Amino acid sequence: MPAADESEITAWALAARSGDRAAASAFIRATTRDVQRFLSHLADREDVEDLAQDTYLRAMRALPRFDARSTAKTWLLSIARRAAADHIRTLRRRPRTAWSPSAPGTGAQAVPSFDGEILLRRLLHGLEPGRREAFVATQVLGLSYAEAAEVCQCPVGTIRSRVARAREDLVAALRADDGRAAAN
Repeated sequence: MPAADESEITAWALAARSGDRAAASAFIRATTRDVQRFLSHLADREDVEDLAQDTYLRAMRALPRFDARSTAKTWLLSIARRAAADHIRTLRRRPRTAWSPSAPGTGAQAVPSFDGEILLRRLLHGLEPGRREAFVATQVLGLSYAEAAEVCQCPVGTIRSRVARAREDLVAALRADDGRAAAN
């Protein structure tokens, strides 16, 4: 199945809003990969599936209020962002019983690997959450700065500066990682 374009995804969401089950299924199929990719950079890998389901539950409940002022994908990713933020807030309120090496923002080092995706994931998790969200939305998912601003609920200029600072942070982290590897 070829990838659906933004207008087709939005049309499915609008049809689903009117009760069209086939359109709802098409909307979910067309957006699942991007939702999961976005969430995989905001939360632990083992939580992505649950967060994606939570995102779609929230989206289906909110669908009657979707008025297509933005694309359906942008609207859905903003819901995914809120689901991830709520999940992280809940985790922070719970007492921790064990240290998790994969928790975002812990500064934990993953096992050194030559796999670029593992390295990217480790470097991205080292970024401040706002910078990570802006970077993933624009550079990984390919959203425009305006769409990312809607998803992250901040001005476009803030997205631009967060992406620029994220790039600087990633370059610095990569250089530090290369320095550690050369020392070993």
